[in-house]
Amino acid sequence: MIPKSGNRFPAFAKPASAGEGRSDKIMRNQNAPKILCAGIAVQDIVMRVQNFPAPGAKVPASEFIVTGGGCAANAAVTVARLKGRVVFAGPLGGGNDAVSERIVADLTAEGIDCSGAVRVAGGTASVSLILIDARGEKTIATRRGIGLGKALPADADKLLADADAVLVDNRFPEFVTAVCRAARLRNIPVVIDLDQATRVDDPLLALGTHVIASAEALRATTGLDDDRAGLRRLAEQLKCFLAVTDGPHGVTWLDAGHARHMPAFKVEAIDSLGAGDAFHGAFTLALAEGRDVEDAMRFAGATAALKCTKFGGASGAPTRAEVEEFLKRQS
Repeated sequence: MIPKSGNRFPAFAKPASAGEGRSDKIMRNQNAPKILCAGIAVQDIVMRVQNFPAPGAKVPASEFIVTGGGCAANAAVTVARLKGRVVFAGPLGGGNDAVSERIVADLTAEGIDCSGAVRVAGGTASVSLILIDARGEKTIATRRGIGLGKALPADADKLLADADAVLVDNRFPEFVTAVCRAARLRNIPVVIDLDQATRVDDPLLALGTHVIASAEALRATTGLDDDRAGLRRLAEQLKCFLAVTDGPHGVTWLDAGHARHMPAFKVEAIDSLGAGDAFHGAFTLALAEGRDVEDAMRFAGATAALKCTKFGGASGAPTRAEVEEFLKRQS
């Protein structure tokens, strides 16, 4: 068990107690924290292969799935599987875009409220073709969406009316900036998934209460290969919780200026696609449940590790019961 240190970041509503009866669990679900996940949603076409093909070569695929993808959408699926209430908000293509129609249908089937999706007439959502090899590594080709970059939420204040926390990625900065500004006025946690390289003085990052970067995005943003140095470079601009995830190498964060590290859980990785998104979704839900940041990262790390044991990108996100049982075994 990872020891706790003093939590310098705000705590919010406490989770429901253990030992609930069936009716209590239903009530807990109705009153579970509500997370707004804002940003990108795409369609993923995923195949599992033994090895990536060489140029001009053909390889057989052992598994195949068409599923949802995109940072915010993947995180929303994770939150739903973990029994949080969740709303997705982000730009999608109009009613004539079959990809966007499927994205909304798949998210709705997970119990996700898609009322925050802005449908852009003539726009198209992104599609990614993804190969997963025997080690769980991935190769991705993406056809980028069209006409979505200038979309804004219809009413950010209404969207956030009863949200307990916000999670955004930085793929549609204008859209999520409006969401983050409204969230900061309501004094709720704003978790920013720094997934795409940007500037260290990006004004969007300054709106976050918690900024968690992927190692790749942190290095590209700061120009530094050392993640601890990269976090300190961000800390020169940002006065919030800062962390970086690095897949099987775990998560590093700053605590009063000191870099600390939490190893990743050891699992047999089958598919790492969406693991970082699962981490962000679980972390945000845990914050809204009142956990301190270390406990939230441990919960998020377990969620991400379990996602890696299942093929299918976001469709492999674990349930709450699976995460809790996994953590019991680790203890």
